[in-house]
Amino acid sequence: MSYLSHTHGSAHRKTVRMSAPTTQDALFEVSGPRARRWIRIGTALSIVLLAGLLFLIYQQFAFSGQLDEQYWFFFGQFTTWTFIAQGLLGTVKVAVVAGILAIIVGLLLMTGRISHFAPLRWVCRLIIDVARGVPSLLFIYFFFLVLPTWGLTVSTYWMVTIPISFNAAGVLAEVFRSGVNAVPTGQSEAATSLGLSRGQAFRGVILPQAIRYVIPTLVTQLVVVVKDTTFGYVVTYPEMMQNAKVLISNYNSLVPVYLVTAIIYILINYLLSRLARYISKRTGAKIEL
Repeated sequence: MSYLSHTHGSAHRKTVRMSAPTTQDALFEVSGPRARRWIRIGTALSIVLLAGLLFLIYQQFAFSGQLDEQYWFFFGQFTTWTFIAQGLLGTVKVAVVAGILAIIVGLLLMTGRISHFAPLRWVCRLIIDVARGVPSLLFIYFFFLVLPTWGLTVSTYWMVTIPISFNAAGVLAEVFRSGVNAVPTGQSEAATSLGLSRGQAFRGVILPQAIRYVIPTLVTQLVVVVKDTTFGYVVTYPEMMQNAKVLISNYNSLVPVYLVTAIIYILINYLLSRLARYISKRTGAKIEL
């Protein structure tokens, strides 16, 4: 009897695991042989078209003289890459601190947003809407142009970091709230039935599960934070884009410098996306990236 029960239990667990659909399963049907064949043909055609586009770009560069040595020679100098690395370090400093601040402020705004205290809920909702609706660039201009007229001086680093973190915090607050809403209501009911208060249930049961659900999305949000650091040129903060502008002015090489800088940004964002996918697999969060 115990063997039959064990076998039945194992089969039931397998059925449950197999029947749990992912977002991709819900949106797309399993491809048949004919569909897979068309997918392979479409992929091959896309590769050919991409190769052709790259060849046309190469031809255009060669025709306009952008491949001449005078526009590329300085990339062979160690000082050039040192200067680019300094800008990359400035970008990383802003992105890391802005990301941490955004997570902390986003959690606080989310907590207030779902509070039962109506005035706090309204204030947090207003702050979230402003943070999400106003571009980071306008916040940077506010720090750069308005605060000095009030006698407040802020370093260029914080002129970039605070606006970017505030803008990202508004987005993350809604991300956290969606994670909280994704936790089954039975979890909260079970916690309260064990004698936990509403606050204890939220901190010890609901919030950890919500954060686990949204971890991949938090990592991908760093991509937006990294891209927003390019607004540092407004206040001449020495991030990678600002240093690229200096190289352009010194060597009169616009397209090559921007091309190399774009490749570096693409690599950074690609690594962040891969990190998000890795964390998604490790945590089992069913979130499509």
